[in-house]
Amino acid sequence: MGTNENPAVIATVEDLTQKLAVMREAQKQFATFSQEQVDSIFRAAAMAADKARIPLAKMAVEETGMGVIEDKVIKNHYAAEYIYNQYRNTKTCGVLEEDPVYGIKKIAEPIGLIAAVIPTTNPTSTAIFKILLCLKTRNAIILSPHPRAKKSTIEAAKLLTDAAMKAGLPEHIVSWIDVPSLELTNLVMKECDCILATGGPGMVRAAYSSGKPALGVGAGNTPVIIDSTADIKLAVNSIIHSKTFDNGMICASEQSVTVLSDIYDEVKAEFKKRGCYFLQGDEIGKVGNTVIINGGVNAKIVGQKACTIAQMAGVEVPEKTKILIGEVTDTDVSEPFAHEKLSPVLAMYKADTFDEALDMAEQLLMEGGPGHTASLYINTNEKEKMAKHADRMNACRIVINTPSSHGGIGDLYNFRLIPSLTLGCGSWGGNSISHNVGVMDLLNIKTVAERRENMLWMRMPEKVYFKRGCMPVALDELGTVMHKKKCFIVTDTFLYQNGYVKPIEEKLDQMGIMHACFYDVAPDPTLQCAQEGTRQMAAFGPDVIIALGGGSAMDAAKIMWVMYEYPDASFEDMAMNFMDIRKRIYTYPEMGKKAYFVAIPTSSGTGSEVTPFAIITDQTTGTKWPLADYELMPDMAIVDADNMMNQPKGLTCASGIDVMTHAVEAYVSIMASDMTDGIALKATKLVFDYLPSAYANGANDPAAREHMALASTLAGEAFANAFLGINHSMAHKLGAYHHIPHGIANALLLTYVMRYNANEAPVKMGTFPQYAYPHALERYCDIARYNGITGASDEEIFDRFIDKMEELKAAIGIPSSIREWGVSEESFLATLDEMTENAFNDQCTGANPRYPLLSEIRELYLMAYYGTDTKEAGLL
Repeated sequence: MGTNENPAVIATVEDLTQKLAVMREAQKQFATFSQEQVDSIFRAAAMAADKARIPLAKMAVEETGMGVIEDKVIKNHYAAEYIYNQYRNTKTCGVLEEDPVYGIKKIAEPIGLIAAVIPTTNPTSTAIFKILLCLKTRNAIILSPHPRAKKSTIEAAKLLTDAAMKAGLPEHIVSWIDVPSLELTNLVMKECDCILATGGPGMVRAAYSSGKPALGVGAGNTPVIIDSTADIKLAVNSIIHSKTFDNGMICASEQSVTVLSDIYDEVKAEFKKRGCYFLQGDEIGKVGNTVIINGGVNAKIVGQKACTIAQMAGVEVPEKTKILIGEVTDTDVSEPFAHEKLSPVLAMYKADTFDEALDMAEQLLMEGGPGHTASLYINTNEKEKMAKHADRMNACRIVINTPSSHGGIGDLYNFRLIPSLTLGCGSWGGNSISHNVGVMDLLNIKTVAERRENMLWMRMPEKVYFKRGCMPVALDELGTVMHKKKCFIVTDTFLYQNGYVKPIEEKLDQMGIMHACFYDVAPDPTLQCAQEGTRQMAAFGPDVIIALGGGSAMDAAKIMWVMYEYPDASFEDMAMNFMDIRKRIYTYPEMGKKAYFVAIPTSSGTGSEVTPFAIITDQTTGTKWPLADYELMPDMAIVDADNMMNQPKGLTCASGIDVMTHAVEAYVSIMASDMTDGIALKATKLVFDYLPSAYANGANDPAAREHMALASTLAGEAFANAFLGINHSMAHKLGAYHHIPHGIANALLLTYVMRYNANEAPVKMGTFPQYAYPHALERYCDIARYNGITGASDEEIFDRFIDKMEELKAAIGIPSSIREWGVSEESFLATLDEMTENAFNDQCTGANPRYPLLSEIRELYLMAYYGTDTKEAGLL
């Protein structure tokens, strides 16, 4: 590979079109290069630029008539050395990072063809910077020089390209427009893949309106504040150092200085001492009207020395004057000194307070250089002032005690600020970026994400005691192990009046634990009831709470527990639905800081003693707050069947079939796991085997009662971790709208939902990584086989499972339809659409194996109401 002579001169649209086609083909080859090859090319080009920094600086000043040779040497040196040093070890080819545990791989790919617009103010350093970025990222780059700086820009490009080609760069990766024109610049921006735009506001606007991605930068109008606490000598000399650098042409350069009045004279004296000239009288107007013409910078003064600008304005100043300073008061754009001046001309303002200085700096920034850079000189112990300054300045670079020209470009006065010669101004400046442009901006990052199944869990109370007669033994721990002092019991009136609380109180008395009891919990507990219980609880100040009863008592006690420990808790926030309980927006407070929670069930149904769920109703608004979080999980569950022997038939029926629904839905849930499957299966078998006898014989079959107690707790443990499905979503609303006991509502829907879920080609399936494909039919058949149901095929087994479920329902007195339960057709149809939408929005819906459409839920309700053949549900 020889030198890149760019033999085909690009002067016309045809020339450019042909060149771009050739460059694209070359870039495809370059895109295959390894990191080692790229780094070798990158280093060679940086070395060449570094070695040529002086001749390139001379050429730029000679051609443009702007700036300072010595400073342009620094710019060239910086563009080569600092950019190379920043990215020498940066990976830009192939796999950038890989995490096999999470299955994430990020791969770097070049963008393609980059159009680089080069400004007249930095014709060589910007060219060096942009070429190096493209070489490091395997992009092709075509430069559009400024017409008044084309010779030096092209020379810089040739030098870097020749060195890079000797190191292995393919031909036609770097090119340039030999005869720049607005037409060719617009064409190259239109035809490229991305634009790196540095230049005036008009050019940047053109880049953004080209229809291609653009990394452009806005104008700078850096306002400086010198606070009363600042090191004045440091501040003044830093400003002079920056403002005179390359005669003030860096866009981050200071344009105004606002000084607090108590140090104003001292600051002014320091500027004078260091060679700055304060304009007097009409000199301010003369210089201002020379620097700014028709609202814009006079191109003739850009990058000129202070004395040259003064001469142009008809003002006589010493030849070695460093900066022309105009003391002005107006920060409006009507004031010439309030503008970006791209020269060693500076505005100086006086402010009586720091807040006044902020007001002035904010206006100067937002009217002349929004988003670019702001500067502050201050004692860094003044954290409050610094924070206020950062808050008020809409600037993407806020430099503290730093020459802003050098500070803004990065890596000179703060080594964590990325070195760059293209400085984004964010949306404030109409830019797409708000940072210093670097190599990562010129890469397409492909993220390869392998399927990963999230961590699951098995969470239940710290202690679960079970076996008939276990309650007093389990309660003993409160005294002998935990040394509790005060216990608050929550229950309902029936249990209190019928002696269920007495054994607990007697045990507490034996252990010397003081106790109080709230027994006004009603079915479907209200927020108002819980608030009254909380008031009594707070007055008593317990360190242990015992919930005794069915789901209502345990739900109410959980709510009281929350309000006791966190009086300002928001139930509206806690009741927010979630897709994944680990990612919910609201974070529940940590429970148990005041009181240990013990749950003792007296019915075999809800499983609330081992679940993180509670439901409370606001009696005033009728709003139900369903709460779900593992912070609500009881600390101890005591499952003693002696408390359940005398359940009436109606409760046995409703709670028992609720257990079956819990177990079945947990087993087919999209969050089911090997940890929940076993206990769900066991629960179904216990219900099939013992619910009919428990219903028919009650306390006369204590074994059936005890097994149903265990079934309830097992099913609770299963759905506490695997969650439920639309059977419960629909039952919640059916029960609420038509006053049907929850378990009965579940039963009336159960076989319809099973048929519906078993469809192996549903319209939609549930969304969860563990759930690979629709397989509810297979899961239902697992339950069937576990319960001794056989058949020639899954379909036959499933049909027999449905039959067995219907037999169980009939054995415990469940009617065959919602209408048969006694709900009028008029009432049902009047609420149908509202029930449907609310059921869809229920927290349980998301874990269903088949994700339902609203129309499907509606149809299921209708089938269950009229008692349609369940096979119809399988056709939905």
